[in-house]
Order: sequence, then structure tokens, then C-alpha cells
Amino acid sequence: MAVQTPRALVSCASLLWLARAAGGIPFPAQRDLLMRQEVSRQMGGGVTLTAAEQKLDADLRRLKEREMSAARFPPALHFFKARPLIQQSPVFKLLQKMPKGAALHVHTSSLVGVEWLVKNVTYRPHCHICFTWDNSVRFLFSERRPFPRWDCFYWQLLGTLRARIGDTSGFDNSLMQHLTLFTEDPDGEYPSQEVVWEKFEKVFIAAAGLITHAPVLRDYFYRGLEELLQDNVMYLELRSGLSKTYELDGTVHDTAWTLRTFQEVTRKFVSDHPDFLGARVIFSVHRALSVSEVKAAVKEAIQLQTDFPDVVAGFDMVGREDGGRSLWFFRDALSLPAELGVTLPYFFHAGETGDDDGTDVDQNVLDALLFNTTRIGHGYALAHHPLAKELSRKRNVAVELCPISNQVLRLVSDLRNHPAAVLMSEGHPMVISSDDPSLFGTTGLSYDFYEAFVGIGGLKANLGTLKELALNSIRFSSLPPHLKDKGLVMWQKKWDAFIFHHS
Repeated sequence: MAVQTPRALVSCASLLWLARAAGGIPFPAQRDLLMRQEVSRQMGGGVTLTAAEQKLDADLRRLKEREMSAARFPPALHFFKARPLIQQSPVFKLLQKMPKGAALHVHTSSLVGVEWLVKNVTYRPHCHICFTWDNSVRFLFSERRPFPRWDCFYWQLLGTLRARIGDTSGFDNSLMQHLTLFTEDPDGEYPSQEVVWEKFEKVFIAAAGLITHAPVLRDYFYRGLEELLQDNVMYLELRSGLSKTYELDGTVHDTAWTLRTFQEVTRKFVSDHPDFLGARVIFSVHRALSVSEVKAAVKEAIQLQTDFPDVVAGFDMVGREDGGRSLWFFRDALSLPAELGVTLPYFFHAGETGDDDGTDVDQNVLDALLFNTTRIGHGYALAHHPLAKELSRKRNVAVELCPISNQVLRLVSDLRNHPAAVLMSEGHPMVISSDDPSLFGTTGLSYDFYEAFVGIGGLKANLGTLKELALNSIRFSSLPPHLKDKGLVMWQKKWDAFIFHHS
């Protein structure tokens, strides 16, 4: 005989007990309840959809099913091959119009599309170029020909070079290749992580000479915010080394000048676009530095946060984790704020690795939590660390998921196999971001939302998933509570308009 138990009181454990009590024959109601309980745990499972949202959700599911049954399923392909397919996708076009909240993991040198850098910045007066021995380029703005240096023996004025070449279109395309990883043959050009990371680092160095020119930097920041807003993103947290910037006469500005410029440009952009919430900086240094250099950087970050409390969100360490130094290696430097009795929030890259063999680098996710990281950048390896996963959930430490970056940098080939699929099914704290959009041939967040929604989330991911991910980006931002509240109100207004137009 079945035991009658109030449905609201039935837990997973009692469901299994009921099945045993019924001689191992479960009832349909028990199964339905078990299924609902599992769904409630996934990302967006607790979101109640309005009638209009339910209609759009049903439309989205039909569109997604159609794409998942196609012969060439974009998330199963390398993004460089999938991009033209994604651009034709009705799901992607809908995601472009969706208010996505905030981009919380983007690096300065890849904020703006390379076409703008080449077609706008390299056409400015006094822009010089040098081709290096390792098949890379360097740029420098100077009133006279720059002096030779170890990696650049011969500088040329770009205007003169273009006039001599004649085919400016072909030349400009070749320059773009130096400023992005995008290629028609990603598997052939990047057969290993080592090869793709080598090109990755070269691109950052090549772009630096353009971006760190003071007049360009102002326009660059503004353009970056424009590209985000065009993709319906309303807030940015930028990982930045706050590099020294230079003037045409060679004058060099310090990091505080760069930060003031960022602050001024952001204020102007918000004034020009009141539906944009703002932008903050996470001061970042490369993990190739020494402990003493990182200690000096932490001290500088503390001072910058004191001087610019509304702009500086905290501190991070960047660069490839595999083969690099672990967070624990820098413990003396990273312990400095606590020793000084000051608060410097951390936003550590951690677990951006496929190595799960217990190396020092593999422990970065645990060390990031030991140092009270506010969010975890990438967290690709988190699924291999049950304790770290449990701690980050309890502490509400969100993972910054950057699916396209993980695929291009060869952590995963088919995004259906991304470990974040487990995190999404568990409703782990998470936001979607783009990491280095210009290097991957993207702008904004729509491409990464597509890969996460269609590829990683699969058919289980629905409109509630998208809604929670967008809301998470504001909830898990570094903004103070009153600005988070303002951001949530602004986002809800945009979301309601989006639903109205598409239901």
C-alpha cells in the first residue's frame, strides 16, 4: 500500500524511501516531483516566468531544438569555424537584443575590435610600424622616426608605407591578423596550447603601442564602452595593468593618469548614454613577475583604491596558469593587505587549466578561496575540486565563465563537454563574460551567451537561465549595494521592454 505523504514535505530521500516502501515501483507523481526538484536546482530553475516570458521561452526552445538537430552544430565546432553559422542563428540574433547586464571579465588590450584599431588608429598621423624578427609587429606614435631597439631595428611611417604598397585593403587585413587570433584554419595554426598562447601574448604586445598612446587611449576607452552598449551590455569591470601611457613628444604618464583618464571617459560616456551604468577597473599584473614586483604592485593597488575608491574594484594576476607561477608562490605579496589591516578585494584568475593532476597550478582554485577571492576567473578546473566547489557555493563566489576563450585557448574542443555544464546544472554562482573579445573576433557578450546557452546549457537551459545569468552579472559585480540596486532597476526596465517586443 502506498504511504500518503504531503507533496510539499517530500524530500529526495523520502522519495526514494517511498519507492522502496512501494516494492520498488515508483509512482508517476513521485517521478514528476523528483524531476521538478532537479530542475529547480539548475541555473534559472528558481526563476518564475510571466506568461509573456513563457511564450518567448517556448519560441526559444523550438529555435534551439532546430539548431541542435542541424548537421553542423556551432558549439561542437571551433568558434572560428562556427562564427558565420552563429551569426545566421535566430537564437543568436535574439540574444544580441537581450539586455545582458554586465561584462565582468574583459582585458583592456582586447576591449575594442581590431578593425577600429587598424582603420582608425593606424591611419592617424605620426604612427610608425616595425616588423620584428619573430613575425610580429610593433607600433609607436612619434614626431620623428623612433630609435632602433632590440626587437625593432627599422621603423617606418605607416602613411609612407601604405603609399608605397598601394593595396591598402590587403595590407590592412594583414595588420588585423597581427592583432587577433582569428584564422580560417585554427587547428592547423594552433596545434597546441603552447602555440596559441605564444600568439596570444604577441598580440597583446603588438596592440600596446597603439593603445598606450595617450590620445588613442581616451578614444579607445570610449569606443569600448560603445561596443558594449551596442550589444546591450550596461556595465563593465575591466582587467587592466594600467600601463604607462605616452605622448607624441615621448612624455610618459603614470598609472594614476591612466586611471583618471578611464574615470573621465566613463563619466562622459554615462553622461552621453544615461542607460549605461558605468565601469570600474580591476588592477592586474602578470604572474611572470617576481614576488617583490607583485608586492610593489599590491601596494600600488592599495594606494590607487584609496585615491580612486569609485573606480578601482580590486586586484588580480593574469597570464597563462599552466607553466606559470601559482597563487601560493605569491602568498607573501598577496598577504600584504591583511598584514596592513586594509581591504583589497581579489578577483583571481584560477583554474584556467585542463591539468587536474595535483600540480601547484591546479591548486589555484583552492588558493584563490584561501585569499578570499570575490570571484573566480574562468574556474575551468573547479569541477575537479569538490571542496573548492562547495566553498565557492557557500561563500557565493561566482565563476566568470568565458566559453569562447576556453575553446580558442584549447582547454575544450566541443563546448557540450565544458565542465561548466555541471556547474550550470547545479545552479552554481556564475556569470558569462568574453575575456578577450577582439582577439577572438567578437564584440560584447552575445557570442559567449550563445555558446553557454545553446552548447553548455543544452536543452535544459531556458529563458530563466538567461535571466538569472544576466541578473547575476549585476549581483556579483563589485558595485556597492545602492548602485547594484540602481543597476537592477535599470536592467529590469530593459528586460521588460525586450520581453514586450519579442512575446
